[in-house]
Amino acid sequence: MSGLAFEVLEARAELYAVQPTIAFRLRVTAETGVTVHAIALQCQIRIEPQRRRYDAGEQERLVELFGEPARWGETLRPFLWTHIGTTVAGFTDSTEIELHVPCTYDMEVAGTKYPHALTDGSEVPLVMLFSGTTFVRAGAGVNVTPVAWNQDASFRLPLAVWRETMDRYFPNSGWVTVSRPVLDSLSRFKARRALVTWDQTLQALLKEAGEET
Repeated sequence: MSGLAFEVLEARAELYAVQPTIAFRLRVTAETGVTVHAIALQCQIRIEPQRRRYDAGEQERLVELFGEPARWGETLRPFLWTHIGTTVAGFTDSTEIELHVPCTYDMEVAGTKYPHALTDGSEVPLVMLFSGTTFVRAGAGVNVTPVAWNQDASFRLPLAVWRETMDRYFPNSGWVTVSRPVLDSLSRFKARRALVTWDQTLQALLKEAGEET
């Protein structure tokens, strides 16, 4: 069906979820007078870093992702955040739905590194690319057609929403992945120094390396 249109209205931190989740509210509009029986909807969400400017602090923190700013004309390219699917219930003309997108605070993942590097008050530029199958009432039957390949919607996710989502699960903290040999070495260091927490362990290592925390 070519007559669908999608719009992202807002985003919020989901209060009741087993993992960090952002709820995007979407408006789905069909051709006037068309009754949609259901949509099996798929959504690919991509981050489009080239759609905004970056201050000096952000540029420094984003070097790991995109290299030195002098190369950003080549390296600042859209990248995949996630895929998500949902079912849209029947409607006529238009309806609003929520798309619940799980997030991770794994600092090895580009979709975490990018917003983590941004300055408070900024935005994460997103584009949602839609696909799937539409079921439309046609007389006594139902016509089955694909969602048009060119259906998408841009949205600037407030960084405050992402931070609120993470703070609900990791208040004033984050986590990183290390190999087992490194974890074993850290454990021995922690035990030798009689350190209570991993935070203290990393602070001790940073202090020895002359890095401020």
